[in-house]
Amino acid sequence: MNFRYDALPMRVVFGAGSLSRLPDEVGAIGLERILVLCGPRQEAVGKQVAEALGDRCVGVLPEARMHVPVEVAGRARAVAAELAADGCVAVGGGSAIGLGKAVALEHGLPVVAVPTTYAGSEMTPVWGLTEDGVKRTGRDRKVLPVSVVYDPALTLSMPVGLAVTSGVNALAHAAEGLYAPDGSPIVALMAREGIRALTAALPAIVAGPEDAQARADALYGAWLCGAVLGATTMGLHHRLCHTLGGTLNLPHAETHTVVLPHVLAYNGGAVARELDGRSLWALEGELGAPRSLRELGMDAADIDRVADLVAGATFPNPRPVTRSDVRDLLHAAWAGTPPPG
Repeated sequence: MNFRYDALPMRVVFGAGSLSRLPDEVGAIGLERILVLCGPRQEAVGKQVAEALGDRCVGVLPEARMHVPVEVAGRARAVAAELAADGCVAVGGGSAIGLGKAVALEHGLPVVAVPTTYAGSEMTPVWGLTEDGVKRTGRDRKVLPVSVVYDPALTLSMPVGLAVTSGVNALAHAAEGLYAPDGSPIVALMAREGIRALTAALPAIVAGPEDAQARADALYGAWLCGAVLGATTMGLHHRLCHTLGGTLNLPHAETHTVVLPHVLAYNGGAVARELDGRSLWALEGELGAPRSLRELGMDAADIDRVADLVAGATFPNPRPVTRSDVRDLLHAAWAGTPPPG
């Protein structure tokens, strides 16, 4: 057995009520002038975080948007400089944490993440910026959050629909980590445990949205799936979703949800023991999740354009990918037809 596992240098604080420990976390890092970043829908939570930080907080910027448009990143970078911030606390899902990473990429400011969804971005050194309909991504250790505070209580207000799609987004990280070329036995353990936790927790959340234990279990699973994302190179699924999101501005978590069953079916036995495409598609139906790109607003005319972009890119995948394959997969995902079983 030969493999390499490169552990990422970060700290995790997990548990109900962990938000109360945030001042100690930023104090241990030595931050004194903190800019809180969040999206418009998380502004109330952002202000709650600002209150917890007290005098250390120099401002709240509730302007995070999906896929981190460069103009939003530029605004956040300018505000951080104007306020002489020495660090950022990013509160929310992938949009807010991605914005924190954009500031870190430019200014080198440490980021503390407070996730309120299951996106997983908080566990990775991966950044993304969208300009003129093209989403660029890269890896840089300086954007990796130095500390992540997981408080399941903050996820109780997440609508059930978002919990489901955000959870499937997390499952995608684990699924692709299981066939990644740079995987390892450690990554596989995290991926399988993350899949187990999430596939058990999501039906429980749908059945009982106020089920605190189910919310905690889902966040635990999302943490593990995010760690897989941070440790491995993603394949066809993530390339498809980044292209659909950056080019067509489709909603991030929902796009992952629609596309994943089709990619799993295409890649066949690579992850079938843990998660197969037809079973996931059926589970999504039971959970009330979207199952077609058409219902997310994609036009059939966009299929060829996206297929060209994906087929022209370089990425690892356990099965060779042609433009015809991508087009067929996208058409099935657009139409909402079940993947082959």
